[in-house]
Amino acid sequence: MQELLTTALATEGLIWIILAAFLAGLVRGFAGFGTAMIYLPVAGSYLDPVAALVSLMVMDFFGPLPNLPRAWKDARRDQLVKLLIGMLVVLIPASFILTAMSPEIFRYLVSLIALTLLVLLMLGVRYRGEFRNWMLYGTGGLGGFLGGVAGVPGPPVIMIYMASENPPAVIRAVNMLYLWFFDFAFAAIFLLRGLLSISAIGIGAVVTLPYLLGNVIGQRIFDPNKETLYRWVAYVIIAISALRGLPIWG
Repeated sequence: MQELLTTALATEGLIWIILAAFLAGLVRGFAGFGTAMIYLPVAGSYLDPVAALVSLMVMDFFGPLPNLPRAWKDARRDQLVKLLIGMLVVLIPASFILTAMSPEIFRYLVSLIALTLLVLLMLGVRYRGEFRNWMLYGTGGLGGFLGGVAGVPGPPVIMIYMASENPPAVIRAVNMLYLWFFDFAFAAIFLLRGLLSISAIGIGAVVTLPYLLGNVIGQRIFDPNKETLYRWVAYVIIAISALRGLPIWG
């Protein structure tokens, strides 16, 4: 165990990875989303795609645990189940694309997905009316595809819920639970395929504490009446992280 942590602590750029984990937790705690979009552009600058995703899965399994009871209470669970079914159907075949991807393409893909979602959210795209079943299954499936090829399953679900008329508590809860279940499913796929490297697990263990701390602080400051402020804080952090992760900086 000591050797595992020693190896993880020697990782290049670890201080920036830890900072990204804390900021990701902070945003996840009050917004319910943003972890992968904030963490992966930075982690992908120092780790290969598989290692970056394994460390994300480790921290993202434990970090949100204090927030899940409230999320489970607030969520539309009937909609969540349909999103998860759609995600699982597509996720398994899509995950084979990720392991064949170069680190540079991975960094571009993650950053561009995050920036595209950010632009759509800032433009104020809206959907009026109740979600139909095909929309939920399709959105979950698209999230499974993006999660499988780039480790970023959130944008389709985040987009459709933040564009909806659902209250902030429901949006936060559904996004949080969908992303947590995705990490659980993705970890199972990586385990079966023998991709859970010890060194990446060690890095995930190191960043779990700052990520957990960020989640706790984020939930404590969450206030549905200050939704606009929190959205814009999340937008700024996602933009900085996505731009930071582009390979053009070296």
